[in-house]
Amino acid sequence: MLELKDVHAQYGAIVALRGVSIHVAEGDLVGLLGANGAGKTTTLLTIAGVIKPSRGEITFRGVSLAGLPPEMIVRKGIAMVPEGREIFPTLTVQQNLRLGAFIRRNRVEYRHDLEEMGELFPILGERMHQSAGTLSGGEQQQLAIARALMSRPRLLILDEPSLGLAPRLVDQVFRLIARLRREGMTILLVEQNVIQTLRIVDRAYLISMGQVEMSGTPEELKRHVDMESVYLGATVAARGGGQGRGAP
Repeated sequence: MLELKDVHAQYGAIVALRGVSIHVAEGDLVGLLGANGAGKTTTLLTIAGVIKPSRGEITFRGVSLAGLPPEMIVRKGIAMVPEGREIFPTLTVQQNLRLGAFIRRNRVEYRHDLEEMGELFPILGERMHQSAGTLSGGEQQQLAIARALMSRPRLLILDEPSLGLAPRLVDQVFRLIARLRREGMTILLVEQNVIQTLRIVDRAYLISMGQVEMSGTPEELKRHVDMESVYLGATVAARGGGQGRGAP
C-alpha cells in the first residue's frame, strides 16, 4: 500500500533522512522504532507532504505522492495523528471531529461517522458538546485519533500516541490501536515504547541517524536487537542476523 524507496530529506543544510526504504502492506500494523532524533517523525512528515524529499520515491496504492501538498495526500487516503495531539482546545469535541471531516461533502455519511466515533470512543460520545481542552490527556488522544478517522483514511499514521500519558492510559491507547488493526485499518506507528509496540505490530523498522538499521517481525527484532540500545540511541544490532541497514 505504502512504499518508500531510498528517501532522503533535510532541514536546510541538515540531512535528516538518508535513504529510508519502508513498505506497509494493506491491513498491516507497522512500527517505526528509534531514539529521539533518529528520524522517525521526519519520515512521517515526509509521507504526509509537510516535508518534501530531496531524493527518492514515495508511492501510495501505486500512485506517486511527489509534490502533493498535505491536503491532497489526505484526500488520497492518508491521515496523520501528530505528536502532541494538536486538538483545538476551545472548540467542542464535535467541532474537532467536524474538522477531521473537512474533505467530506456527504452530510448523511458525516452524521453516520460522527455516531460511529461516539460508539468507538464512548467517552467522546458522552462529551460531544464539551470543550476539547477540558478533556484528560488520554481523552484528548482518543479525540485526535477519532478526528483522523473522520476522513475515512486507508492508512492511519500515529506519531507517539502514548507520549506524556500515565501508564494506565498508555495501555488503553495500545489496546485501541490493536483494536483498529483487528478491524482492518492499516496503521503506521511511531513509538518510543518499544516493548508495547513489539507486542502489537506485524513488522517494525529500527531507525538510527536517519537510516533504517534493521527491519523484521517482532520476534526477529527481539532476537537480534539490544532493546536498551534502541532507547539510548546506541548501535541497534546486537547479535547479528536479521535484516540489516536499508532492508525494505
